[in-house]
Amino acid sequence: MTANGWFQILVFLALILAVTKPMGVFMTRVFSRERTFLDPVMRPVERLLYRVTGVDETHEMRWTEYATSMLLFSAVSMLLLYLIQRVQGFLPFNPQKFGAVTPTHLAFNTAASFTSNTNWQEYAGETTMSYFTQMAGLAYHNFASAATGIVLGIAFIRGIARRQMETIGNFWVDFVRCCLWVLLPFCVVGALFLVSQGVVQNLKPYDKVTLVESQQVQRVGADGKPVVGTDGKPVMDTVTQQTIAQGPVASQEVIKEFGTNGGGFFNANSAHPFENPSPLTNLFQMFSIFAIGAGLTYTLGRMTGSQAHGWAVWSAMAILFMTGVLVAYWAEARGNPLLASVDQHVSAQQPGGNMEGKEVRFGIANSALFATVTTDASCGAIIGWHDSFTPLGGMVPLVNIMLSEVIFGGVGSGMYGILIYVVLAVFIAGLMVGRTP
Repeated sequence: MTANGWFQILVFLALILAVTKPMGVFMTRVFSRERTFLDPVMRPVERLLYRVTGVDETHEMRWTEYATSMLLFSAVSMLLLYLIQRVQGFLPFNPQKFGAVTPTHLAFNTAASFTSNTNWQEYAGETTMSYFTQMAGLAYHNFASAATGIVLGIAFIRGIARRQMETIGNFWVDFVRCCLWVLLPFCVVGALFLVSQGVVQNLKPYDKVTLVESQQVQRVGADGKPVVGTDGKPVMDTVTQQTIAQGPVASQEVIKEFGTNGGGFFNANSAHPFENPSPLTNLFQMFSIFAIGAGLTYTLGRMTGSQAHGWAVWSAMAILFMTGVLVAYWAEARGNPLLASVDQHVSAQQPGGNMEGKEVRFGIANSALFATVTTDASCGAIIGWHDSFTPLGGMVPLVNIMLSEVIFGGVGSGMYGILIYVVLAVFIAGLMVGRTP
């Protein structure tokens, strides 16, 4: 471990602390329908959407109606994404001429995964999805699933705050306001920032470039298996060109992190230089993952009238987060104990520690920090392969996942997840002291 590494970790925590109150106050005003600086722009758009869709913005819903609206919306969105994947060969913005996503269960898996904010990928984006599918299908669900999680968290908070009321808001109003006020403005600015730092954003066909040196690679058959000759030796092909994948990456990258989605445009996810080219973009992406989750703790305190409660939740999350970072950073920085004969110390020539599966431009500290952040928040974005971590270092992402990823957590889901733990803790503590909870 180095002083520079700890400095970067502490700067990140300071940024999350700094954004907690302004983000929390802003979301409170948005979901309480109080005036914000974005109202002159967003309010006319909001009214138009309600007029077109027939939504009564004054209508309040009971929890059953709220939940039913959410489930119906998610089911229709999931079906739409499935259909887009199956017919993408006939849709525009497909310069690589990709056909339908096959087999069918892969399309269904992807639709279910992105609808539920799981964003588990069993495919390589750059060889499977057209630009249209990436934008109108996957990026749309990055917004929709994130907004759904946030408004469910807000509804849970309202349920706590409105002790004597039977309604918890209007799902459609909350969803629209979340997209227009919370997600969209940040993502527009964030995407422009990422483009300025080198993240790709275009609709061009993939480029082909000639290699400086030709490469020998083993031939792969139609069944996806390496081809072996009759003599038992691998059949080799000479490769002289490389395909450079590109596309509308920045616009998807920012909501991938801000909405704690995690599904990468490229197979390498945020380890790919076209998604995450520098330490600055890496810091921005980690900040985006935690920003809403941290802000919701302040929103909790403000909407329930107990700001100390909100800070208590934030503090508990921060302690768990720093514990995870400490263990992961220590375990990865000390190196692999099985390679005791190899010099794994930090020097001017090498970063030291266990660098297997890690990007050299990010190093040990940022790799351990990113792994902790992304599994704290159910994001799924990665800059290093977690299965290449040491046993103790890899334990941290696993424990975070087993805790239901509630340390700041997925947008919305982290908040109502940690509140369920709070309720259970109070209940069990009451039983332990012999009092009726």
